[in-house]
Amino acid sequence: MTSTVRPAQTTGAVKRQGRWLALSVLVLAVLLVAVDATVLGLATPYISEDLNPSGTQLLWIGDVYSFVIAGLLVSMGSLGDRIGRKRILLGGATAFGALSVLNAYATTPELMILARALLGVAGATLMPATLALIRNIFHDPRERSLAVGIWGATASAGTAVGPIVGGFLLEHFWWGSAFLINLPVMAVLVLVGIRTLPESRNPNPGPWDLSSVLLSLVGMIALVYAVKEAATHGLTLTTLGTGLLGAAALYGFVHRQLTMPVPLLDMRLFRRRGFSGAVLADLLTVLGMSGLVFFLSQYLQLVQDRRPFEAGLAELPAAVGAVTAGLVAGRAARRFSVRAVVSGGLAAVGVALAALTTLGESTGYPALGAALLVVGVGAGFSFTVTADVILSSVPRDQAGAASAVSETAYELGAALGIALLGSIVTGVYRGFTGPSGTPADAHESLGAAVEAAAHLSPSRAQALLDAARESFVHGLHLASGAGAAVLLTASAAAWFLLKDQRLDGAG
Repeated sequence: MTSTVRPAQTTGAVKRQGRWLALSVLVLAVLLVAVDATVLGLATPYISEDLNPSGTQLLWIGDVYSFVIAGLLVSMGSLGDRIGRKRILLGGATAFGALSVLNAYATTPELMILARALLGVAGATLMPATLALIRNIFHDPRERSLAVGIWGATASAGTAVGPIVGGFLLEHFWWGSAFLINLPVMAVLVLVGIRTLPESRNPNPGPWDLSSVLLSLVGMIALVYAVKEAATHGLTLTTLGTGLLGAAALYGFVHRQLTMPVPLLDMRLFRRRGFSGAVLADLLTVLGMSGLVFFLSQYLQLVQDRRPFEAGLAELPAAVGAVTAGLVAGRAARRFSVRAVVSGGLAAVGVALAALTTLGESTGYPALGAALLVVGVGAGFSFTVTADVILSSVPRDQAGAASAVSETAYELGAALGIALLGSIVTGVYRGFTGPSGTPADAHESLGAAVEAAAHLSPSRAQALLDAARESFVHGLHLASGAGAAVLLTASAAAWFLLKDQRLDGAG
């Protein structure tokens, strides 16, 4: 593996006293993004009640952030390699905080979708910059594994902090307050980051090619949109045309990268089996899990009648498992093997998702909590080790672009998962038969059904809620089963693709 850093500089970097304080700033950025994502899930019933979005608009509110961020991650990671990762991280964090205010005060579904899309633009600057800076701050492989583990554990902790803090805010204030919690985190990140983060960039970056940026953005958004629409409304000429446009744009992007002297993304990275295997594992894992993540808060609140704060606490085992596993994942991968830890983690998540196909309206919490704990442990092992594999397999100068590929797989998986698995839940839910007088809006989402029931007589309201909840849970069963199949497939793929893969410093 080549590097432009001289040995004397490397040694100094390893012993740099401020590296752990710098890491604390980077994990704040991760916390910012993770909290935002989980708060949205809890706030969905309140957004549905206040803004009255259609079922399709509700899905767009959930996944447009991932659409935009997936289309821009590679471009922003490459931009950070060129203009400086510290600069793009701090600028992106400032924009993220400002746009959180726009999300908080959105007054229509259309404005909310736009606010989420703009937040995706800012979010695309954060994640690749944090991983790239870790790659450049921590040169010792074992320290880097620990740093990546802490980075991943913080992201998982954010999934716990978000629901708990968000649940408290939702019970005492309006739903927009759940987005305003980003502001103090952003302020600390920027003020401390200015003083502690070292700047790093590619010394020979080449130009930032705008044509490549546009091809990547158009290709990703068009392709994911086509999949979403096909899953929701079936294959139409418009959907097919959009999908072909996306595929053509991505083909043009790849072709352009292969012919440019200094590409935005070095496509030769994908020739490395470990790199490709880790990226594919991340994409399939998030795809299989994202439907559960998006609809679990609705299940806890609207099916089991839990308060928002209680629903946030109920999701805690997944975060605890992921934090714990993330901190020891690097050590486990060196003691056993990369493929054993990743493949085993994914298989565990798959089995846990399969167990969730038995959920009912009155399922006790011990069964649900145990399944969530297994999901967290398996995901913590897998995501931490694959991130380490991706960072270890590229030179430091390309850390931003490589990190962006990893995050693109994550966000693309989230968008596709919400689109495909979310469409399964929505499609099954819309087919329920309610009592006479059931408003048409009640078939759009479970939140709309709960709102509609408040205006019916007690007997008809209960009949409506029973039918709607039963249909929603049935859709959740099918989505969990599909997710389990995807995770078990990912486990098998990781076992073969990560064969003989080792982390730096193993042995």
